[in-house]
Amino acid sequence: MSSPRSVYRFNSAIVREPSRSVVDGLRAGEHASPTYEGVKAEHDDYIAAMRDAGVKVTVLPALETFPDSIFVEDPALVFTEGAILLRPGAVSRLGEPEAIAPTLRHMFDTVLDLPGNGYVDGGDVLTTPKGVMIGLSARTDKAGAEALAVCIDKLGRKAELVATPEGVLHFKTDCSLLDEETVLSTARLARSGVFKDFRQIIIPEGEEAAANALRVNDVLMVPADHPRTLEMLDKLDYRIVPMKTAEIGKIDAGLSCLSLRWYREAE
Repeated sequence: MSSPRSVYRFNSAIVREPSRSVVDGLRAGEHASPTYEGVKAEHDDYIAAMRDAGVKVTVLPALETFPDSIFVEDPALVFTEGAILLRPGAVSRLGEPEAIAPTLRHMFDTVLDLPGNGYVDGGDVLTTPKGVMIGLSARTDKAGAEALAVCIDKLGRKAELVATPEGVLHFKTDCSLLDEETVLSTARLARSGVFKDFRQIIIPEGEEAAANALRVNDVLMVPADHPRTLEMLDKLDYRIVPMKTAEIGKIDAGLSCLSLRWYREAE
């Protein structure tokens, strides 16, 4: 019998080109706006890194009406077993699930719609070998999280509702999966005890933005501007690919936000 496939084993991904309106993307606080050219360069590098990691990347066209639509992970959730259309927690993003729905219905036999009236951003959802964590946040409410748990159950997986630290945009802003047994976490999220069943690697103080790393097959993509985190992970023998995120970081985004990733079974 073959061993179970790792939850970070991917051969397919969907990304969306940034719109020129991305400079008006949502952000908390008074951050300088990114430049379109800067976001485009980071996005191009991201696509190249995905392909280098062995992933077939489908690139969708930009949506000028939705400045944040480059962050395709928030309006939908994908697994080998099917896709789920979500309902983002920001009013300006409510049209994004409808925009990506035709692509998902073409690529997946099963596409579920989030029932009810609750809200969920995909950035609050962390898939681990033990189950799918749904973080309650300012963008994901309890009604939405409970509705998503029902959908995940229909796809044959198990969901767990957890808490996102106060003032943190998304659950995955503060954590990422490194391997089957290990998570990378900020100290503030680790203190909650949510990762008690995992080996925990704690981000050095002051480099919290590095917590949103992204494991794809044999490589670990890590935000480039965090030298102590890069050194720490390198010493732990992860195959590091540093990624520039300064521009997308100005609109509160990280590496996981930029793609929908799954393993597509051979047809």
